[in-house]
Amino acid sequence: MRKIVMRLLKQLVPVALVAFAGGAIVGAVQGNWFLTLILGVATAVLAVLVYARVVRWSERRAPVEVAAQGAARAITRGTVIGVALFTAVIVNIALVGGYRIDGLGSPAGALGLFGFMAAAAVTEELLFRGILFRIVEERMGTWVALALTGLLFGLSHLFNPHADLWGAIAIAIEAGGMLAAAYAATRTLWVPIGVHFGWNFAAAGIFGTEVSGNGATQGLLHGVTSGPALLTGGGFGPEASPYAVVFGLLLTVAFMWLARRRGNVVPRRRRSTATLPQ
Repeated sequence: MRKIVMRLLKQLVPVALVAFAGGAIVGAVQGNWFLTLILGVATAVLAVLVYARVVRWSERRAPVEVAAQGAARAITRGTVIGVALFTAVIVNIALVGGYRIDGLGSPAGALGLFGFMAAAAVTEELLFRGILFRIVEERMGTWVALALTGLLFGLSHLFNPHADLWGAIAIAIEAGGMLAAAYAATRTLWVPIGVHFGWNFAAAGIFGTEVSGNGATQGLLHGVTSGPALLTGGGFGPEASPYAVVFGLLLTVAFMWLARRRGNVVPRRRRSTATLPQ
């Protein structure tokens, strides 16, 4: 157990430092779309490089989960899934009168959000799926790791400005489980990074809605939400709507079915018991 804790710390601390420092810098220049774009992408790249380095150092292996080969294709595939998933959520909310487009938004704002969301998606996936989920899974199996890290991922969103308990629970169910399942199915971090980025960018950069209680955004469209918070997600954003929870759960089931079919589900390790001499 001590070795596991030390390995967690050796990997979590450096990546978390990049995430927090990068997040603070990107947040400080959010008024400038160009700097937000450049610094956000730079934070994402630096986080991957640091993650790869600490994995090599602490585990004495190549970090194949962030291998350069096939990265672009996997990120693109994940991004398409994330955008399609959020689009399905917002379309369903719109069909019952909870969302409408009130003109065009800000292309420059959308570019800034591209950098901001790239930094957020990459750093969060490295921390929660690349480190926490992967190491916990080795010891406790895929299902326990999925439930535990999903819960932690949801609770971490309670620190957002307009967060509430239901929003955190929704994130734990629809995103924490889904993104861990995406990693379990593919054994690459590029797919969950793409799904995470695609979902967040579609929410903020395309449809102009709130993301996880972080406040209003200026995306390509000027989106307006109205109606019962139970339907639209209220101040937390569409991620707290029942549509997001249902669609996220469906994708979690699909990814876990794929993981099981590929033989990627790790069983829980059982303690060996000593046999008493007869």
